[in-house]
Amino acid sequence: MKKLIPLLLLTFVFFSCQDTVSTGEEGYDINKPISYPVTHKDTSVVNTYFGTYVKDPYRWLEDENSAETREWIGKQNGVTYEYLDAIPYRNTIKKRLTKLWNYTRYSAPFRIGDNYFFYKNDGLQNQSVIYKQKGLNGTPEVFLDPNTFSEDGTTALSGVYPSHDDKYLVYGKSKGGSDWVEFSVMDVSTGKHLDDVLKNIKFSGAAWSEDGFFYGKFPKAPQGKELSSQNFYKQIFYHKLGTNQNEDVLVYEDPEHPKRGMYPTTTEDGQYLLLYLSEGATSNSALYYKDLTKKRSEFEPIVDNFDNIYAVVDNIDKDLIVMTNKGAPKKRVVLINPKNPKESKWEEIIPEKEETLQSVSSVGGKLFATYLKDASHKVYVYDLTGKFLYELELPGLGTVRGFGGKRTDDITFFTFTSFLQPPTIYKYDIKQNKSELFRGSELDFDFDSYITTQEFCESKDGTKVPMFITRRKDVKKDGNNPTLLYGYGGFNINILPRFSISNIAFLEQGGIYVSANLRGGGEYGEVWHESGMMFNKQNVFDDFISAAEHLIAQNYTSSEKLAISGRSNGGLLVGATMAQRPDLFKVALPAVGVMDMLRFHKFTIGHAWVVEYGSSERAKKEFQNLYNYSPIHNLKPETAYPATLVTTADHDDRVVPAHSFKFAATLQACHKGDNPVLIRIETDAGHGAGKSTEKRIEEAADIWAFVFRNLKAPYK
Repeated sequence: MKKLIPLLLLTFVFFSCQDTVSTGEEGYDINKPISYPVTHKDTSVVNTYFGTYVKDPYRWLEDENSAETREWIGKQNGVTYEYLDAIPYRNTIKKRLTKLWNYTRYSAPFRIGDNYFFYKNDGLQNQSVIYKQKGLNGTPEVFLDPNTFSEDGTTALSGVYPSHDDKYLVYGKSKGGSDWVEFSVMDVSTGKHLDDVLKNIKFSGAAWSEDGFFYGKFPKAPQGKELSSQNFYKQIFYHKLGTNQNEDVLVYEDPEHPKRGMYPTTTEDGQYLLLYLSEGATSNSALYYKDLTKKRSEFEPIVDNFDNIYAVVDNIDKDLIVMTNKGAPKKRVVLINPKNPKESKWEEIIPEKEETLQSVSSVGGKLFATYLKDASHKVYVYDLTGKFLYELELPGLGTVRGFGGKRTDDITFFTFTSFLQPPTIYKYDIKQNKSELFRGSELDFDFDSYITTQEFCESKDGTKVPMFITRRKDVKKDGNNPTLLYGYGGFNINILPRFSISNIAFLEQGGIYVSANLRGGGEYGEVWHESGMMFNKQNVFDDFISAAEHLIAQNYTSSEKLAISGRSNGGLLVGATMAQRPDLFKVALPAVGVMDMLRFHKFTIGHAWVVEYGSSERAKKEFQNLYNYSPIHNLKPETAYPATLVTTADHDDRVVPAHSFKFAATLQACHKGDNPVLIRIETDAGHGAGKSTEKRIEEAADIWAFVFRNLKAPYK
């Protein structure tokens, strides 16, 4: 059984060869000053925080459904696309990206009964298709095609959950990138749909038990506010196959704690229903269980606090195998008897190591433990008692995912990827301890001409911060290379080596791509995370600034050739650092960012981020800390800011687009100089998950065109 953790929060050339050309394909002068839309300021909107008055003149942009906001969106997109349309090589970039994207991509197979299932995308399909085949040598046939969900490919598959007896499969689908999910049920053997359809589901899987499954749902959002209203009062229900959703049985709720997150899962043998409870978007959780072998059993606590991480990997008879950072900041694995869960009774089976333990899965009677060493993976295999057996041989420095399956499986699969290796699938024989290539990449690209190295910069307080630097081998360190620096730095999330089709269009033009592992992530355990959260958040911005200064000092690039990029919490990172050091970067790309640190908790799931950031309303010290770096509140009038392309989407109900709207309006009001400061607002898209291939290509072409245009790096 693969480990399950609650998901509560919880991823551009230049001009032409002639630098003197100044008109786009439509004859538009791309050097002329931009006339930005006039954004109305309501100076009467003022909040008081512990005696400090804070103006919020663009509060009206928080109403994404108002006619005034829709008109503003149209005008902003009009200016942005007029600018982008005039870049002569934008269509050339799009054609190149389309060609790069057009290769067959697969997922690792997963077994359901006698059949293997896998995702496949022929290249330019908007959504990947699930195929089914008998055994590993059978003929694949389409089992579920998400491209049929909508005409434009904007409705996506959000997860699949097979029953323990392999008879049924629940799948979720989301529209336009929203986090709201609708569940449907299929018969695995026939591929036919059952009548069961469940709605109002968010941040939940399907935890199977007998002839139904447990799941989490929220009350229906007010009409017109589905994408912005706060998500409170989650409940856990049991749905029996063949019944209507309104007949589902409520099994758990906590009305006294409306903000708590809940995530149910069941053990492979069906013995236990496990319930993770969270106080916010954190890996820390309380852990409850219900003995499903007893008809009238109630939920009992295993851990009744929110101080640490607990992830159940599997069970051995009555005992649970649990990964935790309790007493081990870099995590360990223990055996817990849920009927006697006192810590003094725990049995340690895999002790804490120097490397950070990221995940553990159980398959074929073995434990597969994936560790991080300087932001790259290592995999160790143990028996169920914790006896070390061997280290898996991996193709190199990179990222590993997989090792799913059941206790009876003899083989499992894993996928390896890195900055210069597309996802490559390996089959692993558990008994023989033997890996073999199962399916490689068909992408036609000369990867041997490129290289990735790892370097460490020294942050403001002396902390060593790692970064991966990927470039063409013939790129010289002459300080004149277009460079993109990416970061995240938050929520204990690891930023690991990963392959990006989009980045190829940058690298092959001599660009340098840099991914920095900032504090706030989990690359070095909980201490690394805590040193970049709450009152330590400034460390993340200092790390990012130091990474940029290192690249300049080492002659990779210069301030005039440096772009920065980040999404979500990484969008906050970009917004905050460009506000603090506008001189250091030429281009800024804040995507779907958390930009208003005083009001983020008032929308959708934003309240869950208070554990990471703090709250402007909870304590004066927290307000002042947030106010000191909040991107919207730290832009200064009459200041020259980098060329900025803010990106967001109208269906983003994770980080509502109002953050980006207000940031763009404030930036345009404050900015002084010739650099363009624009916002690109996508329609029928959300925070990023499930975005169609067509929209991904269009967005990437726009971003790279903007970057190369403003870095003044010729496209060859």
